[in-house]
Amino acid sequence: MIINNIVDGVTRTIEDATSSVTGMFEPEIRLGVTGLSRAGKTVFITSLIANLMDRGRMPQLQGAAHGNIKSAYLRPQPDDTIARFDYETHLAAMTGPEPHWPQSTRTISELRLSLKVQPGGLIGTFSGPRTVHLDIVDYPGEWLLDLGLIDKSFAEWSQDSLERASTRDAAQAYRDLLDKTDSSAKLVEPAAQELAASYKAYLHDIREAGFSDATPGRFLLPGELDGSPVLTFAPLPKPESQPRNSLYREFERRYEAYKSKVVKPFFRDHFSRIDRQVVLVDALGAIHAGPQALDALRRSMVDILQAFRPGRSSWLGSILFGKKVEKILFAATKADHLHHSQHGRLTAIMEALLRDAKDRADFAGAQTSAMSIAALRATVEQQMDHEGDTLDVVRGALLSTGKQAAFYPGDLPSDPSKLIGPARDGDAKWLDADYSVMAFAPADIELNVGDGPPHIRLDKAAEFLIGDRLV
Repeated sequence: MIINNIVDGVTRTIEDATSSVTGMFEPEIRLGVTGLSRAGKTVFITSLIANLMDRGRMPQLQGAAHGNIKSAYLRPQPDDTIARFDYETHLAAMTGPEPHWPQSTRTISELRLSLKVQPGGLIGTFSGPRTVHLDIVDYPGEWLLDLGLIDKSFAEWSQDSLERASTRDAAQAYRDLLDKTDSSAKLVEPAAQELAASYKAYLHDIREAGFSDATPGRFLLPGELDGSPVLTFAPLPKPESQPRNSLYREFERRYEAYKSKVVKPFFRDHFSRIDRQVVLVDALGAIHAGPQALDALRRSMVDILQAFRPGRSSWLGSILFGKKVEKILFAATKADHLHHSQHGRLTAIMEALLRDAKDRADFAGAQTSAMSIAALRATVEQQMDHEGDTLDVVRGALLSTGKQAAFYPGDLPSDPSKLIGPARDGDAKWLDADYSVMAFAPADIELNVGDGPPHIRLDKAAEFLIGDRLV
């Protein structure tokens, strides 16, 4: 195993060196985009590409504001074995005559956007435009969380998973099944399949409820592995006796196979090549779901930052060889579900979650940031009188009916600790507040020449992630 890791690392180093030589002439930025629990990843990528091609709504992207970006166009991607991100279909869904949210991608995909950039300053005086290639790599957030399994044994992962499940109603059926299971007994495949199916159902339920800590991630997106032994295991309490061919020993073996044959190849082939990373988060959905869901989000951010922490594990170090993700953005999406007067509070909550995650992950290395955005604005802002008070609301078309409705989600606290404290303490619900969410459909929009889709702070996000390479 150690020799294989070294070989993988040397191979990756040679590939990175070759890419670096090529990048001296046409620089490449490899941007990883992932999302946790319905954060709007497909919409983000589609809107980002559209707004980089037509930059009229991107004043906070300095390369656009100062005219350094002369043009942008789609090019064939460099990875022939990865599906192409279906940008054109997704854009038509969002901006067509009957706008609707595009279908989510369920596996890895990629798209290359090439930008002609005129350098500024003294260098720009003597040089012509250069081409900068932006390779956007789209992958499920569940896969990123799986990196946290690499350094965990089956016993450790089982203990963590069962502790979380012990307080969640969605896990009752699985807990009942465990009570009738002797994990030291000989493996019986139908019983193993029943346990795995029950645990997978629990993971689906908590994801639907707004929790972001459902692992293993491929249990939710199995693809061609559906039904295979590598996805047929579940957490078990450690028995005193673990004889050969027992249920516990077999689940332990399958768990290790999952790490070596599913998790590691993804990070070896894709994750280790990323330069910049954005993690999209449905923070409003987690807040609505309650303190335990927000705490799950906090712990997920810890796991993600640990994944990017230099030198965390010998395996990861062996494939990175000093390669670092330079910038990581945690972006709270769906800011258009709030009046702009509350955007600062949502951003403060994200910043507090990020700061807490950095402290707990003992993280150092990449530059990190948190902000609130809406990649496609689906609402307009209004004020309404309600029982003698004036409420700041948003109005949009309901996803369920298409009818226009005004929505007031409740006031987020100005002090983030009022949410993060109860979340960390594991409270069952918020004591003095209730936060609502509403599902809006995309709005009918008419795009002027040179304008991309309307958004909130997508330009600021782009400036943080790639702005330094576009001036």
